[in-house]
Amino acid sequence: MTDPTHPVDFAGLGLPEPLVRALGRAGITTPFEIQRATVPDALAGRDVLGRGQTGSGKTLAFGLPVLARLASRNRARPLHPRALILVPTRELAMQVNDALLPLGKAVGVFLKTAVGGVPYDRQIDALRRGVEIVVATPGRLGDLIERGVCRLDDVEVTVLDEADQMADMGFLPDVTALLAKTPAGAQRLLFSATLDGDVDTLVKRFMTDPVTHSTAPPTAAVATMDHHLLLIAPHDKFAVAASIAARPGRTMMFARTQLGVDRLVDQLAAVGVRAGALHGGKTQRMRTRTLAEFKEGRTSVLVATDVAARGIHVDGVSLVVHLDPPKDPKDYLHRAGRTARAGESGAVATLVLPKQRRSTLAMLERAGVAPAQSRVRSGDAELAELTGARTPSGVPVVDEPPAPRHGDRPRGERRFGDRGQGQRRYGDRGQGERRYDDRGQDRRRQDDRPYGERRQDERGQGERRHGDRPYRDRHFTDRPQGERGPGDRRFGAPATGRPADRRGGFRSDGPSRDRQFGGQRSTRTH
Repeated sequence: MTDPTHPVDFAGLGLPEPLVRALGRAGITTPFEIQRATVPDALAGRDVLGRGQTGSGKTLAFGLPVLARLASRNRARPLHPRALILVPTRELAMQVNDALLPLGKAVGVFLKTAVGGVPYDRQIDALRRGVEIVVATPGRLGDLIERGVCRLDDVEVTVLDEADQMADMGFLPDVTALLAKTPAGAQRLLFSATLDGDVDTLVKRFMTDPVTHSTAPPTAAVATMDHHLLLIAPHDKFAVAASIAARPGRTMMFARTQLGVDRLVDQLAAVGVRAGALHGGKTQRMRTRTLAEFKEGRTSVLVATDVAARGIHVDGVSLVVHLDPPKDPKDYLHRAGRTARAGESGAVATLVLPKQRRSTLAMLERAGVAPAQSRVRSGDAELAELTGARTPSGVPVVDEPPAPRHGDRPRGERRFGDRGQGQRRYGDRGQGERRYDDRGQDRRRQDDRPYGERRQDERGQGERRHGDRPYRDRHFTDRPQGERGPGDRRFGAPATGRPADRRGGFRSDGPSRDRQFGGQRSTRTH
């Protein structure tokens, strides 16, 4: 076994050379402690229990041995993946997939996510083609198995990532049922921040003589963070939160409910702070886009619930704010773990109302945290010093017009109206006019009434400008009247009795319009 305290590179851990080269191309050359401890045992085929704080490198700790094991084997059979990675949330599944996909390509191993909130089609197509590793949430994987498009008979290694969080979220029955469908002798790797309670139940039932590697106690992460308990008045809570959100730097804020998340994001936008909302009530496409904007720096504030943000890794989060103090120490440590990841520094601030002070301090004590307490108000110099807070601009945030092009509705409009008429997106009425009166009348969209007046004044029938529909109806009759000659077609028929009756039809609605169309047809046939 490799001594986890001895400096070693990835080649020294026993990984195949193509995988080591792929890591080097990605700039990953030195293993983290959890990787040095667990990779050799996992490569040897042993069941492994790994405990490490969030941001400690657990994804590669289980991903590298899985890729190494499958790299030298044959391709997966259709509908029969050869490795399974179970995670609690869609975001974490995509994060794991993004981390392992380029490494898998380097060794000929294919991955696919199977998560809820997105269509089944692509997931089913990938399984039918054959995919070595499925990164899945328990609910969607169970659905695919029920549909008969995924079978776990060929699974050689199963990974449970963030196992304690899956248990906390109520996934234990689903996870148990899925593990029971894998071969009894298959390898199991379980990674978690804690290895107690329900997690221990899984260990005893499904793991054989596991080797345990614990790189840090569950409260170790608090040592790399500054913890602040900010006592605030109830009426000042939003003002304090808004000033913190307006700070420079990347900030994550946690609220207890989905409604609380959406309300705060709307309120922040009203005072000039752009923030993204992340919770289980959003569609997967919206959640993916929001997280991408936060990672890429297009928004600097992410407001989330616990469930949506579990296990998410975003570099450079310098402050975590508990808008609502969590009741469970594990929730506090999970939220706080979004900052100070992989050796970086960070700060954690908890907004506490007077009635919450005692219970919050008791929770923090159980979490191993001794926060600095400060009584603050919006605009205080101390609040700015502790968190970087500053006064919001007050200019409401308005999405720029091009932004909707990345959303579902504008893309749908372009798909159904894709004739180089992008302007249609900005005016439904103008769009309809061009569709039914598409004979070079574009200028009419810009100045409807004057254009109609000029046409009608030439006929001496200015009163018709009050009825757009008669003008458009008359335009429909141009082509059938081609035999009358250009003059007749432009200025109308001679003022005989029958055309006069027809013009009368333009000045009324309903049955007269039907009479007009019928009348025209009958006059043409005579």
